[in-house]
Amino acid sequence: MSNKNFLFTSESVTEGHPDKVCDQISDAILDSLLTKCPQSRVAAETTVTTGMALVCGEITSDCYVDIPQVVRNTIKNIGYIGREGGGFDYKTCAVLTSIDEQSCDIAGGVNKALETRSENADTSVSETEAIGAGDQGIMFGYACNETPELMPLPISLAHKLSYKLAQVRKQGILNYLRPDGKSQVTVEYINGKPAKIHTVLISTQHDPEINGECDNSKVQEIIRNDIKKYVIDAVFANEEIKIDSETKILVNPSGRFVVGGPQGDAGLTGRKIIVDTYGGYSRHGGGAFSGKDPTKVDRSAAYAARYVAKNIVAAGLAEKCEIELAYAIGVAEPVSVMVDTFGTGKISDEELSVLVQKNFDLRPAAIINGFDLRGLPAKNGGKFYQLLAAYGHMGRTDINVPWESVDKAETLKSQACSSSACC
Repeated sequence: MSNKNFLFTSESVTEGHPDKVCDQISDAILDSLLTKCPQSRVAAETTVTTGMALVCGEITSDCYVDIPQVVRNTIKNIGYIGREGGGFDYKTCAVLTSIDEQSCDIAGGVNKALETRSENADTSVSETEAIGAGDQGIMFGYACNETPELMPLPISLAHKLSYKLAQVRKQGILNYLRPDGKSQVTVEYINGKPAKIHTVLISTQHDPEINGECDNSKVQEIIRNDIKKYVIDAVFANEEIKIDSETKILVNPSGRFVVGGPQGDAGLTGRKIIVDTYGGYSRHGGGAFSGKDPTKVDRSAAYAARYVAKNIVAAGLAEKCEIELAYAIGVAEPVSVMVDTFGTGKISDEELSVLVQKNFDLRPAAIINGFDLRGLPAKNGGKFYQLLAAYGHMGRTDINVPWESVDKAETLKSQACSSSACC
């Protein structure tokens, strides 16, 4: 984004959104398998619709997991229970599975990389662990100094609103809410910096009547007042940039949102990739995360790219930074590494690229080992990736995720300053 005046909008969705239901189911299956067998290869896809959940894909593991039970528990925890589920119920929905093993052609390329170690190789990664990338593809990571967690402000606010919406439902503060919901925030930028909150939009599924009131106009008035007080005001009370009298507040602008979740729309794993990352503020390679084990670079390399970008910004070497990584299936080293600081870098992007390749081992096995991507579910009581499957994979402050660490920031700053006049 250049230094000009503009509006930028990002959206988030709650855990009860049908696509997010699917993401959480796929990642719950992944968590269960990695907890029992960390070497499991998983590509679990889920789709949900009225009264049904279907899990398909490729799984190779030495351990058994009761997939239908994992599916039902996940749906229950989201809140689709009986009448409260609004037409979708964890007990009564059909659960279908269609699972194959991972293709031997893919496994052959992943199990052993085609090339040997690079000079920068992580010494903790042995030759036998030098796995190849699980697929070709491009991945982007991004960071900027707009928020304490170094995320773009619009997606940061949208996630907080969606999370708060689910929180007041689960805590019974607004017990007429149902699981499905969305938020959207438009931020006004002046000279390339966030300056004002232009529009806040929340759509939330709800019971058809509230406190015995069934007139829809009155029901919507209750919802608007409650959402403003318990969700919007509560979130912005802790924000540096506040809503004001000019901010447009839209709550359920369609006029009614009773039918929702899988009954209202079919859901599918991997259909909220922009919500999962940077809200559209950064480019995206197109690969989804949920249901994929760490050998899939769609997931692991996207986490690594975020880690690199965040450390560069945390080091004060740029105000914003985007990293692009590209991989070839069966090859460990990235095909390309690109750094773009959009003109905000203290040193050139070319110099930063040299620093990145000197300080970060971006081979799949090194990423997996460095972040302990196979061991995290077991270390977190069997639930890790499922927690990421709603409210974003990047910028999380409520979960201890390794790619949000800025442990290399001081090293990058020291090396940059020793080789240039940036300090």
